[in-house]
Amino acid sequence: MQINPGAAEFPHRQIAAQLKAQVRRGDWGPGERLPSIPAIAEMFGVAKQTVQRAVDQLRVEGILITKPGSGTYVRGTRRRLNRLSRGRYGGFRGYHTDLAARYRQQLVSVGRAPAPAEVADAFGVPDGTDLLCRRHLVRTDDSPVEVGASWFLPTDTAGTSLERTEAFGRPLYQEAEEVIGRRYVSATDTISARQPSREEAETLQIRPDTPVLHLLHVAYDAHRKPIEVSQATWPGPMTTLTEEYKIPAPTPDPDPNPGLVLG
Repeated sequence: MQINPGAAEFPHRQIAAQLKAQVRRGDWGPGERLPSIPAIAEMFGVAKQTVQRAVDQLRVEGILITKPGSGTYVRGTRRRLNRLSRGRYGGFRGYHTDLAARYRQQLVSVGRAPAPAEVADAFGVPDGTDLLCRRHLVRTDDSPVEVGASWFLPTDTAGTSLERTEAFGRPLYQEAEEVIGRRYVSATDTISARQPSREEAETLQIRPDTPVLHLLHVAYDAHRKPIEVSQATWPGPMTTLTEEYKIPAPTPDPDPNPGLVLG
């Protein structure tokens, strides 16, 4: 391991490139711990701060993860984001067994809570209005990958199973359709990037300066009235947004002179 002092590339970027190459070669596998910062600094003959900048760069790129008090590890899983409305409901309005095999969803809490601004706006109620909130955490084998919440109007859910702290043997939207008596007909997804809250960073086991992707999902009935507003937040560096779609074939230009006959 060495750097070229005469290269135009900054030393920390040279180190990051070499560490990345080692990960790609399999020198360190998913979940494996890297040598300590001082040890890597000694290998390259540079200051510890230089190595720290290289590690920070690879952490932001989603290649490494730093666990406070434990060390730096190779990120074990890169999650393909499949939570746009089509990914949630599926072609047959059923549960995606392939996602269930890779991700485990844990119900964290159920109860009334003040609605955050984006949720209140979606329902058309004042900020801080008490709504029913079902919070969840999604994990892979090695780490948490999603924190989320589903919000409902208490007038829709009073006395129903949605108020109970229990998981259902089917997707939440199917339970909601049955007990509320309204069918999910359309939905909108709004995705934004931001810094995590302190609670999100602690739950997702990421540094506070690691960006996250945030989804606001609003599901409507046939009268365009919201049934459910859900939120989901993922660590940005380990989440890939993928959408597959068909591109329409070109159509011929219309004849500008349909009545003109050439002789």
